Amino acid sequence: MSGILAGLDWLSSTVETPRQQVAVTVAAVGFLLSVLLSYRRIQHWLSERTRPLYADVLSFTLLAGTCLLSLAVVLGVWDLTGDIQQQFSELGLGEDVVARAIISFILIVATSIVVRFLKRVLEEVLGSASAVTAHQREVTHRIVQVIVWSLSLVVVLGVWIDDLGGLLVGAGFLGIVVGMAARQTLGTVLAGFVLMFARPFEIGDWIVVEDEEGVVTDISIVNTRLRSFDGEYIMIPNDVISSSMITNRSKQGRIRVDIDVGVDYDADVERVSALVESVLEDLEYALEAPSPQVVSKEFDDSAVVLGARFWIDNPSSARRWEARTAAINAIKREFDANGIDVPYPQRELSNRGETDVRIGDPEERMTPPEEK
Repeated sequence: MSGILAGLDWLSSTVETPRQQVAVTVAAVGFLLSVLLSYRRIQHWLSERTRPLYADVLSFTLLAGTCLLSLAVVLGVWDLTGDIQQQFSELGLGEDVVARAIISFILIVATSIVVRFLKRVLEEVLGSASAVTAHQREVTHRIVQVIVWSLSLVVVLGVWIDDLGGLLVGAGFLGIVVGMAARQTLGTVLAGFVLMFARPFEIGDWIVVEDEEGVVTDISIVNTRLRSFDGEYIMIPNDVISSSMITNRSKQGRIRVDIDVGVDYDADVERVSALVESVLEDLEYALEAPSPQVVSKEFDDSAVVLGARFWIDNPSSARRWEARTAAINAIKREFDANGIDVPYPQRELSNRGETDVRIGDPEERMTPPEEK
């Protein structure tokens, strides 16, 4: 380190006047700022002319070299090398410490390059797979990033600490304590990973979880967010979702709409069924396949109940209610046009012939007729 600093002394002897020192300092700082501001463009330019990995290495080398060169010029111009040497000697920072610092810096730069390279590899490998969503690719990249940086941190600590055994044991014990204290949070996080890779639903799907229903707006490691059809935002922990029954109404891209139709007992049920089926086939919301169906369901108190079924695509709550309303209105118009009545509940009151109904004194009503 002392040899490197001593080599900068020639700058102080070359640049003697304060005006020259300020001019060289401004030039060095300006050069550094220009590289920092144009770093992205330089990296993009290199990526177009060489491999992404080589572009990352060259851009990082350029940035690190510019920082070191600007620092060396400023130190040499203002003749600060002697002061730095004195500070190093007072702090006991010898050649070994400087070498470790340089190795640590190289490891950090190399880790950044490796992380960027792995991100590109994951994008190329997983980007062509239709079964992997963009959200899953992002989660995979974050996991890889955490693993690589953790390993790099261990290596850097190994450079500075001769015996990592005690440190790793302490870190493991601390991890156990933290895991026991935050087991619910860790369970939620694990459930989040399971949901992301099991894919029972995706963003934009219409799902039902226990008593909550809505459209998925976000899936994070900790929770899942829904937008209900009342305009409310619902946040459900992932561990609750993983332990609950989930109904995904958007998974198949279609949903069935059921309507109960009551007809009079005097009506021709087969004719009414054919009439309702033709109405549903002409409905703009109904899909051709599966075709609409009308089945007889039950004998009600005042009517024979028919079940009208048809399918719609692009399922959503609003679209389902629109299709249901349109179908009911079309069936009602067709019934009116063909003189078919939709019965309403009726009650018939009658009394038994042997019942003796009397009006009079309560005591008389309680006395049997033969005793009078």
